[in-house]
Amino acid sequence: MAILSAEHTDQLYWLGRYSERVYTTLREYAKRYDSMIELKNEDYSEFCRAQDIPNIYTSKEDFIRRYCFDDGDPNSIYSNLIRAYDNAIVLREEIGSETLAYIQLAVYAMNKAKISEAPLIQLQRVVDNIVAFWGMADDAIDNEAVRSMIKLGKRIERIDLYARMNMDPEELRREMKRLNLRINRTGFSYSTKKLAHLNYLVEMDDIPGNMVVEEIETLIDAAV
Repeated sequence: MAILSAEHTDQLYWLGRYSERVYTTLREYAKRYDSMIELKNEDYSEFCRAQDIPNIYTSKEDFIRRYCFDDGDPNSIYSNLIRAYDNAIVLREEIGSETLAYIQLAVYAMNKAKISEAPLIQLQRVVDNIVAFWGMADDAIDNEAVRSMIKLGKRIERIDLYARMNMDPEELRREMKRLNLRINRTGFSYSTKKLAHLNYLVEMDDIPGNMVVEEIETLIDAAV
């Protein structure tokens, strides 16, 4: 098994995080799309607040366009997809060309959605290609350390987003169980105290999302 450099380990971790960020935020964006188009609904401000991103948008129409497609907005879905792509490109040897191809297809679908008058079909293809990327990674990558680093980033990002957006507590608990199984396979240093505290927090009847976010965001960086 090839030994991963510290740089590639970090890139794999962030490939997992950015691909998950695109997947979950795009699904949540799609859920709100029709209601924001049809109703006098300004709930994009709450969406921004939940994700802790600046509300730089001037209207719901501005949000609908820029949050999804603006390459000049560092918090846009498009920008996060390009970050995933940039990491995947430099990891071609670690993840393989077939696995990389699904990230490339996701970018292609996003660019088509950007110029479409009815973008949701192409946006669904972005989601489908992210899922296919994860599936191909499982099937085609022989190096368990490579697979584990991508999955670690994916799990941490999903827990972070689910907590921020107050999503189904059972889903949050499910992802926490998956993280517990994954984290020791990666060789990454992490805080055992923070992991134990996270497990405690997600089992509470009323999960304190802000505390979960604080702990998950510092889980890897904190000293053991």
